[in-house]
Amino acid sequence: MEEKVSRELLQKVAKNARLRLSDAELQKLLPQFSEMLETFRKISELDVKGTEPALHPVEMKNIFREDKVGECLPQDKAFANTVHKKNGYFKGPRVVQ
Repeated sequence: MEEKVSRELLQKVAKNARLRLSDAELQKLLPQFSEMLETFRKISELDVKGTEPALHPVEMKNIFREDKVGECLPQDKAFANTVHKKNGYFKGPRVVQ
């Protein structure tokens, strides 16, 4: 079914998208909208039987290392290079005054 793109159809689409378009904008968008719909018509004619859907154009893989449980750093070594410590915690600048 080929539906001709009319000014009324474009106004309906704009209203559904909550867009207020001027007459000049409608006039400019009319051929662009027609071209977009024609492109989708061509895409819908493609035979895609046996083709797996692809969400990404390239293969996605996790580049992060596996999260493995390891030995913890002792507290004395963690605090070895700082003077900003208090009661077993790192001491930072006051955030709330």
